[in-house]
Amino acid sequence: MVSKSLGNPFDGNSDLRHGADCGCSNCASHHDHSGHDHSTTKTEVDAMDATPSSEEILERAVESAVVRSIFGHNELSRRSFASMLGASSLAAIVSSVFPLDAAKAAILDKLGPPEKKKLKVGFVPITCATPIIMAKPLGFYEKYGLDVDVIKTAGWAVARDKSLNKEYDASHMLTPMPLAITMGAGSTAVPFLMPAVENINGQAIVLHNDHKDKNDPKMWKGFKFGVPFEYSMHNFLLRYYVAEAGLDPDKDIQIRVVPPPEMVANLRAGNLDGYLSPDPFNQRAVWEKVGFIHILTKEIWEGHPCCAFACSKEFADTMPNTYGALLKALVDGTQFASKKENRKEISKAIAPTNYLNQPVPVIEQVLTGRYADGLGNVKDVPDRIDFDPFPWHSMGVWILTQMKRWGYIEGDVDYKAVAEQVYLTGDCGKIMKDLGMPVPDKTYESYTIMGKVFDPEKAEEYAKSFPIGRA
Repeated sequence: MVSKSLGNPFDGNSDLRHGADCGCSNCASHHDHSGHDHSTTKTEVDAMDATPSSEEILERAVESAVVRSIFGHNELSRRSFASMLGASSLAAIVSSVFPLDAAKAAILDKLGPPEKKKLKVGFVPITCATPIIMAKPLGFYEKYGLDVDVIKTAGWAVARDKSLNKEYDASHMLTPMPLAITMGAGSTAVPFLMPAVENINGQAIVLHNDHKDKNDPKMWKGFKFGVPFEYSMHNFLLRYYVAEAGLDPDKDIQIRVVPPPEMVANLRAGNLDGYLSPDPFNQRAVWEKVGFIHILTKEIWEGHPCCAFACSKEFADTMPNTYGALLKALVDGTQFASKKENRKEISKAIAPTNYLNQPVPVIEQVLTGRYADGLGNVKDVPDRIDFDPFPWHSMGVWILTQMKRWGYIEGDVDYKAVAEQVYLTGDCGKIMKDLGMPVPDKTYESYTIMGKVFDPEKAEEYAKSFPIGRA
């Protein structure tokens, strides 16, 4: 909730004398011992419940400081004048005599040094984690005053648990994970934030070479598939894909959770018939002549999100300067990774043992999009994987509909409220703008996935619209 002292300074109904020790309930209808009326409008209460970003709080603090100074900290005079003129008129007058926008920009750009410089950030060794990994050898963390240990992590359950136990300050996560953690799906409910996506596209379905005659999902009944985690785009995209082919993923195939580094070995041993996995393990199966690429996930949903940077709300709230510096380093790194001309340099930077531990040519095939598919073809798909940090709220809503569809969450779901609580478009957009990146002017959009249109305004209807599902 917003600090009670940060009400709207241009509103005559807003009392700015609320302090940290104010005893009013939700800042509504309370009188202190001096008789001051601390009543708060419904609009203000709604705004407080909206969990504003740190930038919004700082901007309001600047506005309040300026307006209170103009009125000599006489609250009654300010309220009387604001009520007489109206909030918009008072704001216009103040802005005409004082450069509010410039002051707010200066404050935001001059946050103090990181409260904590030495950080531990977890990553699972896959190409989706490229910005988080390469930010270490290529100096992006250092650029923003941070000393970050990027720690290789065996799988997503470990990444989640170490984040919840505060062994990691932040972590590379799958985009559904912060939503699931916040809702208590699969773990204790803890408010988590996802201020930036790491990659879009970048996954594939791989089949064992023995199944070259079954390159059609309608023929996969009885197959055993691996996915890296239950709360993953891999799981939800695999389920979506086979269900569109008429197979029930809970009855007609088996889906097993397998850590990405173990995918190829399980395919070779016959424990899996295929997998929907992050790279480089799709390309590694081709490299080792064990499997072939059936389909890139971009062909299922062009531009789908996969992995992200995530942290607890507590981390962001208690160390806002550190959080801001870390986010800026990663958005900057994501912008660097999005440029195709940097992909070969990045491949070399993230290949060593302490990072991906993969041959450079394997990583290059993924990042450049020029690759062998295991069926005798060399393909050129420059956006096989791409990097775009903006955490669209509509992406979060789609993920929640699939969690509902397959029974991972039950009951009524306020799709937009959860997505907006976890996916911080405001924080990411501010930094993207600072770095000269284009910022979308909206946070919701529709998607067409295998011919079916997803409208985020009709999320519950969409979740229940499929002939195969548990919703």
